[in-house]
Amino acid sequence: MAKEVKLLGFWPSPFAIKPKIALHLKSVDYEYIEETLQSKSDLLLKTNPVYKKIPVLLHHNKPICESLNIDEYIDEAFPSTPSILPAEPYDRAIQRFWAAYIDEWFPTFREVALAQSEEVRAAAIEKVKEGLSLLEDAFVKCSKGKPFFSGDNIGYLDIALGSYLGWLYVYEKLSNINALNKEETPSLLTWAERFSAADAVKDYIPEVDKLMEFAKIIMPRFKAAASN
Repeated sequence: MAKEVKLLGFWPSPFAIKPKIALHLKSVDYEYIEETLQSKSDLLLKTNPVYKKIPVLLHHNKPICESLNIDEYIDEAFPSTPSILPAEPYDRAIQRFWAAYIDEWFPTFREVALAQSEEVRAAAIEKVKEGLSLLEDAFVKCSKGKPFFSGDNIGYLDIALGSYLGWLYVYEKLSNINALNKEETPSLLTWAERFSAADAVKDYIPEVDKLMEFAKIIMPRFKAAASN
């Protein structure tokens, strides 16, 4: 019997990791369909004709696209506890704001890795540090002294940032930088360790060595695109 929930994803993608964690938190049984870099499946093109990208969630064969949008849908469609988004409208709005910011900011790590001059590299590192400083402050304010952005349990903003942790560690190695550290981001450093060890997360964050091998394949493509 076909499962009522299906997820189209690609293992290295932080955007595919987000709904995997959300579905795990909600204890939703689903079928995972792995896409490839080489060619996009007919199912992907049919279910996301606008962006033609993963992830796509299929619920009763109805497609939902874009990772953050999918996580919100999962929270609403499967109202069992734990909730992914906070109960208070203001808290929900704040978490949505920072989640959108993270998606816009994280590519600055790639800018550091691809920098062709020290001047460009220094400017990109400054953007990385600025974002980390803002997120360190956001964690302190959102967590209110508790273990996660969402309080006692992993929630929307934890997933939004945590899905990138594997790539953050890869870019640290590629660029020889120490993004998370005790001096500048002590709260985020502790949070990252706690988040990565959680049962709902640990099976979905790819191993850094495996991601490094994948990075060796795709980084030349990014470099070529950047130089054009």
